[in-house]
Amino acid sequence: MATTSNVEAKELDLVNKVELRIALTDSDSKLESLLHTYLPPLLLKLASDHTNVRNKVISICQHVNTRIQPPKIKLPVAGLLKQYKENTNALIRYYDLLYIQQGMQRLPVSDRTALLPTLIHGISKNFQESARNTATLFNLMLKLLHSLPLPLRGSTDDLNLRQQLGLENGIEDARFVAFWIGKLILFAPNPSSKHLPGLDVEECSFLQLYDRKDTWQPGVAGGMSLVDTKVVAVKFVASGAFTDPERFFPALFASSDPNSRLSDAGDDMMKRAITAVSLEDKDTLDRILRLYLGTQGNNGSLPAPAPLQIKLLTLLCKSKRATSYRTENIRIVKEGLTSSFQGEGLSSSKAAKGLEASKLRTQIFAYTNWLARVSETSDINVVAPSLVSQLRDFIEGQGWPTMTDQILGQGNHESNLRGLAYESIGVLAKASPTTLLLDEDLDLLRWLFNSLAADSAGRDVSLSIEQALSSVLGAFSGESSSGIQVPLEDLLVYNMQRQPNDTEGSNMKVIRSTRFAAVRFANRCLPFKNTKARWMNVLAMGSGVGERKEMLEEGSKGLDPYWYTMLNPDKPGAAETGHSSDPKHQLPILGEVVDQFFGEDSVWYTERSQDAPLPMADAYGPAILFCRNILISEAVSSEMSTIDGEWGRQLDTMVRNDERVRAKLRDHLHAMGAESTARKALETLLMAAFNGVIAPGSKSAASCCECLLQLCSLSPESSIGRLARGGVASLNECIYSNNRSLRESSSHLFGILGSHDECSQAELLQMIDGFDMQSRVWNDAVGSDYFRVHGAMLATAYFWSRRALRAHTLATREHEAKMKVAVDRSLQILDVSNDKTLLDAATNSISELSLFGILSPKSLTAPYSASGVVKKLSEIAAKGNESAVKALGSFAMQCDEELTDEAVLHQILAALFKLHEVREPSLQFAVGEALSCAAAGWHSKALIAAADIEGKSCPSSNRSVSLSWILERVIEDCKTTKPALRQAIAIWLLCLVQFCGHLPSFQERLRDCQIAFKGFLADRESLNQETASRGLSLIYEKGDRSLKDDLVRDLVSSFTGSSANMAGQVSGETQLFEPGALPTGDGSITTYKDIMSLAAEVGNPSLVYKFMSLAANNAIWTSRAALGRFGLSNIFSDSSVDGYLAQNPKLYPALFRYRFDPNTNVRNSMNDIWTALVHEPTATIDQHFDSIMGDLLKNILGKEWRTRQACCAAIADLVQSRPAAKYQKYVGEIWTLTFKLIIGKVCDDIKESVRTAAMALARVLVGILTRGLEAGDSSSQSAGAMLKNVLPFLLSPSGLESPAEDVQAFSLSALLQIIKKSSKDILRPFIPELVRRLILLLSSLEPDGIEYIRLRAEQYGLTGQQIDDARLSGVRGSPMLEAIERCLDFLDETSMQELRRPLESAITTSLGLPSRVGGSRVLVSLSTRHNYIFRPHANHFLKLARKQVLDRNETISASYSAACGYLTRLASDEEILRLVEHCRKLYFESEDERHRVVAGEIVLAMSKYATDRFNALAAEILPFVFVAKHDSHERAKTLFQDTWNETVGGSRAVLLYMQEIFQLALQYLSSPRWSLKHTAAFTIAEAVNATGDGINDSIARIIWPGLQKAVDGKTWEGKERVLQAFVKFARAENTITQDEQTCAQIQKIMLRESKRNNVTYRPHALACLTTYVELRDSMDLATEVYEITAPIIEELLAGGDEMDLDSQSGGPSSKTVTEDTLTNAQAALLRSINPHNQTNEYLCSNMSRALALMVRTFSENGSRKVHDAIFDAEKSLFQKLQRAPWQGPSETLTAVLIEYLKTLFRTRDAVEQTRIKAAEAAAAFAPLTGTNERLRAALIDAIGSTRPQERSVPVQEALERARRAIPDA
Repeated sequence: MATTSNVEAKELDLVNKVELRIALTDSDSKLESLLHTYLPPLLLKLASDHTNVRNKVISICQHVNTRIQPPKIKLPVAGLLKQYKENTNALIRYYDLLYIQQGMQRLPVSDRTALLPTLIHGISKNFQESARNTATLFNLMLKLLHSLPLPLRGSTDDLNLRQQLGLENGIEDARFVAFWIGKLILFAPNPSSKHLPGLDVEECSFLQLYDRKDTWQPGVAGGMSLVDTKVVAVKFVASGAFTDPERFFPALFASSDPNSRLSDAGDDMMKRAITAVSLEDKDTLDRILRLYLGTQGNNGSLPAPAPLQIKLLTLLCKSKRATSYRTENIRIVKEGLTSSFQGEGLSSSKAAKGLEASKLRTQIFAYTNWLARVSETSDINVVAPSLVSQLRDFIEGQGWPTMTDQILGQGNHESNLRGLAYESIGVLAKASPTTLLLDEDLDLLRWLFNSLAADSAGRDVSLSIEQALSSVLGAFSGESSSGIQVPLEDLLVYNMQRQPNDTEGSNMKVIRSTRFAAVRFANRCLPFKNTKARWMNVLAMGSGVGERKEMLEEGSKGLDPYWYTMLNPDKPGAAETGHSSDPKHQLPILGEVVDQFFGEDSVWYTERSQDAPLPMADAYGPAILFCRNILISEAVSSEMSTIDGEWGRQLDTMVRNDERVRAKLRDHLHAMGAESTARKALETLLMAAFNGVIAPGSKSAASCCECLLQLCSLSPESSIGRLARGGVASLNECIYSNNRSLRESSSHLFGILGSHDECSQAELLQMIDGFDMQSRVWNDAVGSDYFRVHGAMLATAYFWSRRALRAHTLATREHEAKMKVAVDRSLQILDVSNDKTLLDAATNSISELSLFGILSPKSLTAPYSASGVVKKLSEIAAKGNESAVKALGSFAMQCDEELTDEAVLHQILAALFKLHEVREPSLQFAVGEALSCAAAGWHSKALIAAADIEGKSCPSSNRSVSLSWILERVIEDCKTTKPALRQAIAIWLLCLVQFCGHLPSFQERLRDCQIAFKGFLADRESLNQETASRGLSLIYEKGDRSLKDDLVRDLVSSFTGSSANMAGQVSGETQLFEPGALPTGDGSITTYKDIMSLAAEVGNPSLVYKFMSLAANNAIWTSRAALGRFGLSNIFSDSSVDGYLAQNPKLYPALFRYRFDPNTNVRNSMNDIWTALVHEPTATIDQHFDSIMGDLLKNILGKEWRTRQACCAAIADLVQSRPAAKYQKYVGEIWTLTFKLIIGKVCDDIKESVRTAAMALARVLVGILTRGLEAGDSSSQSAGAMLKNVLPFLLSPSGLESPAEDVQAFSLSALLQIIKKSSKDILRPFIPELVRRLILLLSSLEPDGIEYIRLRAEQYGLTGQQIDDARLSGVRGSPMLEAIERCLDFLDETSMQELRRPLESAITTSLGLPSRVGGSRVLVSLSTRHNYIFRPHANHFLKLARKQVLDRNETISASYSAACGYLTRLASDEEILRLVEHCRKLYFESEDERHRVVAGEIVLAMSKYATDRFNALAAEILPFVFVAKHDSHERAKTLFQDTWNETVGGSRAVLLYMQEIFQLALQYLSSPRWSLKHTAAFTIAEAVNATGDGINDSIARIIWPGLQKAVDGKTWEGKERVLQAFVKFARAENTITQDEQTCAQIQKIMLRESKRNNVTYRPHALACLTTYVELRDSMDLATEVYEITAPIIEELLAGGDEMDLDSQSGGPSSKTVTEDTLTNAQAALLRSINPHNQTNEYLCSNMSRALALMVRTFSENGSRKVHDAIFDAEKSLFQKLQRAPWQGPSETLTAVLIEYLKTLFRTRDAVEQTRIKAAEAAAAFAPLTGTNERLRAALIDAIGSTRPQERSVPVQEALERARRAIPDA
């Protein structure tokens, strides 16, 4: 106990001693020194175990508190802070903090900032120990930040700052500070709530020092400005004290802040911090989601504000892991979409509204799409149903299907959101089809279709709905169960039947068609065999003219299995081959299709009335054609290995030309006829096709007839019996149709049906007689009669020929006679007629009749002979008539096989051979068919389709002699050199091989035919080459193995150049060049003989070899074009199986190069060969890559331009399609050749196509470079090296500065790609020079004619400014400016310093407007987006921009003026003041009027773009602005006026700067320049007007000197404004205006100004005089005013010269000025009469003078305005008389007053308003009659006599008021 007492006593003793020392200090300095020594140890005693000691210390502290009140006493803050950090005792820490807070602000700045490391050290640990104390520490830290000088970012000091502050090792402290700075940025106190967005209750309390209300009140001691603190805190976080991950969230919060000072800094930090943070990190995502959604509980935080939520969603859209937060994602969508319609809000204090809410929801939809695209299936399946439900609720909440008026009134953004919601539903449904789409009800799909049909939100929304439907297509295109397919069919059919304007239910009206969407679903979601889907395709085809084109295309694709497979590929390769084994792609069954299309439930039921038009006529033909194609496909499926894009054409060709196919189709049709169900389907199809032919107005009659004809020709007789029995008569209209195709096909059909046994003979004979009657008058036919004759003759010929084929016996001589008449008529027309239509009918009839033996040489009778018929047909054929050629071939079949000169067959053959002179390939093919018919008769395959009666074979005989003779003649003629004959012979030989090659006698000559064809491969005519190619292919097919091997060997050797077998022989008559190819002046070289002759004449034998080399070169190239044209690819492909080509790999490099040959034929041929030879192109190229690349690099500089061009294209293709590793070793060589050699040789090649190819290669190389740059693979170190080579070229005269526009375009595109894809580290070294060159190139790339047009703008109805504005818009949208912006984004402090000089050079040396404006845009961008690194350079560039604003071009000047405004954000105050002074000099000292405009633009830009800096210096700027806004120049005035309006709150603000304004105005009132003098005067006038009603003494003293000086001098336009202000000043009551001397001076000025003679100014002066005389009751100015006004009134009444008026255009007219002058003169005169202290005589005198002038005015001037003014003035005079201190008027004055009274009642003819004013004046006169009976009686009489006659009620009421005002009246 004793020991404890001793310890306590010692401690008390020590404490007492300290107390004594403190008490004995007699000065603040001694106290300060004592506290530095003893205060920290004293506070340590608060940890004493003894209560007395602690109490004593506390009492001493209370004493100290009273002693340290003077702010000059400094406390030991450093020691106290250190003691706080080292001690954990709560009481000690409390007092430590107490004195730290008091002493912190008393320290010098350097001492305060030195405390920051100690303050921060361990702060995170301090928070764990005591949150309240740490809140105080954090608050102290924020205060220190206001004084902390931050080093330049990126500097050495900045990099060392983290270590200096102790954060290098204190990572937790750094994170703590960054965390709470982030919370500070979010902190926005709300007195009504403790919950804030992003901050929970505890965090809010921490930042507010636990409910200290004055924490963020800057006006209170210890309080701070929240905004300024946030700014310095953000700057601190942006410094080197923090790492990018630490500053990520503060940067994010700052970037979303509405204050630009924070958001600019935040954006800048985010660019660096975003790359340092992984958005897949769980902790980061958890924090993001907590911020976005807020936290639960009473003390939780509210969701982040909308701008921050938008930023957070942008980050979430980059995180895959974010998609796994199922519950949070559902909440995000739900709370973001439902708030505005259900009033729930986001649980935040302030929900997003308007545009902000629209942006938030837009980002929510973007996030929804991200979820749909990226989420795992398990996650999206859980989330999607809820999200889709919310999206539907959102849409329906807007009103569905019709948007509510309330939503429509909110603008287009609501419609945009609606569209995004639909699109989001689509992508979500696509991502999770099993949970959303594939249900039996198809609820969502049905809802989308209903939305498409009835949503009224507009076209954009409907497009979004269509997109949503497109998104869900894939969900139904897979394996669908039957439970889904059936309702899907029903839904689609229902939507196909919907029509606009249909009403469904109570609130749904169809406004748009859903047919297109339904067809798309049918084509992609239902199997091809589904007949309902195909029926929907047919409906789409029949949509009509008004339907969208896409509908018809979609319907057409759905009826084609190739396109269906392309739309629905099931496996790799299916989409390429068009063939698929997928059951979904199986063709439908014919019976089901026919029943769907033409069954009892169809609108095309075959039993319909044939007289009615077809419904959906446009679709009938495609429907018939589809059924026909299905029928043929069922029959010949084994013959079709693939289905290509020409499915229908492919089938049609097979049926026409392939015997196997025809046989299979015939067998299939017979099989169908034998089975009842199939027979019904076939007969229904035939009947439907027949209905399509005969239906009235059928649009598909011709196509239906063709289909029907094809089927009837192969169908069994029993199947077509129904048509024959009752249908032939219906064909009459078709046979007589104006449509030639329909006439021919229907006549052919009539021949088949009419010759059938079941055809009615009576009906048939009637038709035959009708045809005879119609054709009989052929010679008299006119107009459409020719068509009828044509049809009748064809129908007759087809009938008799098919009747003969059916072997009918002619029952009567009448039939034989009818047939002979038909034959004779055809021969007669052939012999006599010249009409083309009739001759066509005759030749076709002769062909058909001859073909079946009815017409033959032996059957001809006089006057016709076989030779005559042949001659006539030959003449017609020589005119290019193919039907005549066909007739010759048919007639030759009936001739005996005699080849003598007189024989008819020989004559026919001679005529056919002679037709080679007709250079029409189509005719030569007809000749070839005719030769095959003459040579082989019915054995020729050209007649496969001619035998069109099923079961009937045509008689045929062996014509081996004719065949041998014709073949020998053709092969012999193949050696000819005549171009026309060579082309014809090649075609004839091809036809003979094709149609007769199967005959044994022809097989023996195949090798001869092969040799003949090979000779054509060297021809220059591509048709000859193609014909030979096709011929060789046919020979290959028909030949044996030996022949096939020989053919392949010859072809390969010719291709590789090792043999000349394909080039043929060169003789003296061989034509080597086209005529005119080598002009010699007097002709052209065409043959070898000509070359030799020319060489002999010139004396240069070597010329022969040079020309021969050229000819051989041409021949070899064109011969290669023939390879593979029609069939040689098959030869190669077949041979490659045997391994022949596989042993020759050298072929691949050459073949690859030739695939890119500039010759189209060569290129196509080589591609055909490549496709046939190379089955796996990727593997083959990879295998032979080195040899291919080596060959290309070797030949790229070859002598031949075609080789160079092909190599360029080949290399481009090769490197694009291979991975970089494959060609990495060649990259350097390729670049070298391209830019060192190719640019030197190829790009300057004489051949333009070579230059184009080289440029394309360069583009590919640049593309490779940009991909490498984008990848950012620095390990290869190739990207940077390549960039060093490429950039100089692109910026050189060979690139962007090239005169060639295509080179410029390429260089620009390449440069933009490089800049866009490059990383900052690679591009940064090039940025300074790039920016400089890009700025200069802005003008270089502008079209040359722009300046010319600008100089002559008026000629085009434009102004130069309009053109400059367009140029400015071009610069702003220029991709080059975008590239510059990206370069600027990569700047750091070092590169910014390097950019300074190049940028200055670009700005000062550029000439064109685009470059000049571009320089200003760069300054703006640096000032706004890169302000941290640009701030040190702002002063320099502001000086530079100051010089550019004086450019003569207004657009350039305005651009740099705006740049100055942005630069002032960062410039120092001194530099801004220099800029303002510069503007003053421009305004006040420059003689150029435009300079005043420039000054206005600069000042306005400062106020708009640097508002805070402008406001800070407002006292220096606003007085100047106020003066300048009164400029007489309209543009300058507007600029300064806008500046004043934007920065000043009201007119009273002038009082703040009154002294400065008047000093500036007084300075220029004496200026020799009238414009400045007037501006100063107007300034003073408005300043006076702005003072309001009261002008106190201090302001009056400022105003009076300037105002007096402004009103002095002669008159000038606008001076009345100054005079009006002068009167206002005179009205004010203050010591200045009350001073006698000043009053006298004011009176003098007023009288002087009233005497001015300027006619425009005088009315205003008199008006001011009127106002002035009423101000002074004690002054009598009646005499002075009379002296001024009387002459004026008399002059005006006397009719003064009204033309003496000098005013600007648009000013008052002379009449108006005269009227105003008289009005104001009378008013001034009457109002100047002052009855106060005046005798009756004096008053009577003044009033009499005024009365005389007034009466005269009434009598001589009838102006209403003048009269109204007089009555008002009289009223004022009468009121003054009432107030005058007098006993009453004398008799004389009474008489004068009676005269005044009379003037009031002389207004009977005046307007109502004037009469009212007179009555009101009478009411003012009434009180004067109180004791004067004369006045009283006069007034009563006047009223009594006037009122009864007054018709106006208002005037009557006014008179009544006057009567009642009479005393005792």
